[in-house]
Formats: sequence, structure tokens, C-alpha cells
Amino acid sequence: MTTPLRKDAARNWERIVSVARDLVDEGTPLQLNDVARRAGLGVGTVYRHFATPEALLETVATPCLEALAAQGRQALDDADPWRGLTGFLFRTVEAQVTDAALPPVAAAATDAVPRTTELKRSLAATGAALLARARDAAVVRPDLTAADLVPLMCGIAHAVSVHGGAPADRVDTARRYLATLLEGLRTTPPSP
Repeated sequence: MTTPLRKDAARNWERIVSVARDLVDEGTPLQLNDVARRAGLGVGTVYRHFATPEALLETVATPCLEALAAQGRQALDDADPWRGLTGFLFRTVEAQVTDAALPPVAAAATDAVPRTTELKRSLAATGAALLARARDAAVVRPDLTAADLVPLMCGIAHAVSVHGGAPADRVDTARRYLATLLEGLRTTPPSP
């Protein structure tokens, strides 16, 4: 159990995360010294809260990861396996193209914050469960594996970052790319 932060320490933590969020959204790599300067705090204060830029980046990405985990739980409750899987994948790819903190955190081989590892494992398990349900219902190709989902989603996010057009158009582009991919993954219902 963690001890709650004092009010001043909590304000500093929130200020650091807010500044980091702004930097990530601007496309600026996180450097703790830069965060401290922009936040108007001492470097030691930033380092007391976040030992590494990776830990800070993961903290910035945590709300998005938590929202995806919640959406995954809702998708598992959907009675329609195809709708549950595709809804979760659409939300995932939208998050990848709208939250600049998510792609590097999702792609990292190791995590600096245990909560990140927990959330990533939860999301992977949810994706695997949704895919298994869809495969059991014979609505997706039988050769599609859970290990295929992450690279496919990352591929779409990368394609959108390179060819997605203006930032305002990226969600629509991602949805179009994913819809095309999903049509290739879906099994064709047998003819009567």
C-alpha cells in the first residue's frame, strides 16, 4: 500500500505529469531536466517522483491504458463475439492514433512501472479472449492468433502516422484501414 502524497507533493506530481503530457502531445521527447524547467520545479523534485523518462511516459499513458482495459471488459460482456472483438480493436487503434504516449509504451519490451505491466498483460489477455470467442463462433479466420493482433494494430497505427493525413483525419483513416483489415480476417458465412 502506498502512502498518500502530501498536498504540495501531489501538486508537484500533477504538474510534472501535465507538463509531460503537453510535451508528448507536441512530439517532444521526454527529458526530465526539460520537464523540470517547464514545470518550474527543481530537477530533484522531478527525479523524486519519476526515476526515468520511461516511468514518466508510462504514467502519462496510464489513463489511456486504463480506459482501454475498461473498454475491453465491456467488449467481453458483449454477447456478439464479432462485435465485441471489432469494437475493442477499433477503440485500440483509435487510442494508438490519438494518444502519442501509447505507441512507445505499448511497443516497449520492458516497463518501468509495475502498473504498466499489469495493464498491458490485461489488454493482451482481453484481446486473446475476444479472439478466442470469435474463433469459437467461426466468425474469424481459424489461423489468426492472439500474437497476430498487436503487430496488426501497430501496423495500422504506423501506416496512419505515415499516411494518415492531417491529425483531424487520422481517426477516420485508422478506422478505414482497420475495417479493411477486418474484412480480410472475417470468415465468409457458408452459402445456403
